[in-house]
Amino acid sequence: MSKFNITDTVNTFSELGRLLVAPDAELDHIIETERQYNAWFTPESVRSAVTAIGQMLNPTDLEKWLSNYSIQSESNKKVGLVLAGNIPMVGFHDVLCVLVTGNYALIKASSQDARLIKYVLNKLVEINPAYASQFSFVERLEGFDAIIATGSNNTSRYFEYYFGKVPNIIRKNRNSIALLTGNESTEELGALGHDIFDYFGLGCRNVSKLLVPEGYVFNKFFESIEHFAPVIHHHKYNNNYDYNKSIYLVNRDEHLDNGFLMVKRDEKLTSPLSVVFYDTYTDLQQAQEQLLQQSDNLQCIVTDAQIDVPNQVVAFGQSQHPQLWDYADGVDTMEFLSNL
Repeated sequence: MSKFNITDTVNTFSELGRLLVAPDAELDHIIETERQYNAWFTPESVRSAVTAIGQMLNPTDLEKWLSNYSIQSESNKKVGLVLAGNIPMVGFHDVLCVLVTGNYALIKASSQDARLIKYVLNKLVEINPAYASQFSFVERLEGFDAIIATGSNNTSRYFEYYFGKVPNIIRKNRNSIALLTGNESTEELGALGHDIFDYFGLGCRNVSKLLVPEGYVFNKFFESIEHFAPVIHHHKYNNNYDYNKSIYLVNRDEHLDNGFLMVKRDEKLTSPLSVVFYDTYTDLQQAQEQLLQQSDNLQCIVTDAQIDVPNQVVAFGQSQHPQLWDYADGVDTMEFLSNL
């Protein structure tokens, strides 16, 4: 790549964003057929992910984001990327960061989500052929100068063993939580449904737990999310719901159930699919302390309450619409790559 030029970069990626917001016939076909390769990738989920990335790549935000960094495009370090595949195109932001910092991306795509990212990068090359020499897809990572790897708590141990000797960002399991005060409107609780159900709850930005005031009554919450009931018609989601419901009934575990989501009191952050855990607090100060204690395990916090926490706080319905500067695990990927 030639010397970094913020105007060229903004123009290139905002054009890519426009293509994603208004898909062509080829992308439409991929969106409609992804479920043949990954049953969780319904057309609705894939279209939502593609549109969210397209909207993220708007010229105003791109310029604001890139202007925060001193980018030396001559570095051209080889950065190995181990992409997750839990939700559509979840690894795109890492690829974007490597490309705009002038480094070379060695991409190990997930078998669950390889076609979309390849399509998008092919479109990028059509817009600006200079990027053709900045990435390749590989089955085995070797010859890298740095690593960004995303996986589970289990795989992170392997990543640290294999990649620990080079500069790295290794991500583990994280979850997101919603802090409710009891004063939320029907519209806000309805929007919270997106934070819970978008991508069937499979993402680290999906809300898996609610923090509610003592004595909280869930009736309004259940009424407000009723329009998400069709989620139960997805066979894999339904299987999880039936399985978890049967476990709770057999064990006589106390829980609430509206026919497509169960709510159960539990200290853990990570809830099974089709279940949202909850815990209670006495006042906002105590709630904030609970969130601070869990900070290292949280991706984002959905609330309209005024709290002082290091994690990303987002409005109801916005957890799956991150902006360019909303970095996973709070680690500034651009800063890391700019300093290689």
